[in-house]
Amino acid sequence: MRAQRPLALIASTAASLLLSTPAAAAPQNHVIVVDKMKFGSVPAKIRKGDTIQWINRDIFRHTATAANKSFDVDLPPRARKRMTVRTSGSIAFTCKYHPGMRGILRVAAR
Repeated sequence: MRAQRPLALIASTAASLLLSTPAAAAPQNHVIVVDKMKFGSVPAKIRKGDTIQWINRDIFRHTATAANKSFDVDLPPRARKRMTVRTSGSIAFTCKYHPGMRGILRVAAR
């Protein structure tokens, strides 16, 4: 009987390791720069829960306003603002003041 106890313990530990879920990736920080009346490149691997820092390098006020109303970031001239991405999917956004400025966040679920 004694030989079975260590074996049972090993089997139990191995089973719990195999059945445990992998840890979710830690939230990442991303940057989107507004410059010369354009949104800069949008990071490719955004996940729900990540943070985006919006940086306005222009002398004009801008916004990053989601079409689905999931975010609306006001960006005065030379300002920086952070937001946490709370919605997954393809999220179109624009500037309220300059409707020709557009972009799409492609956000994966965690």
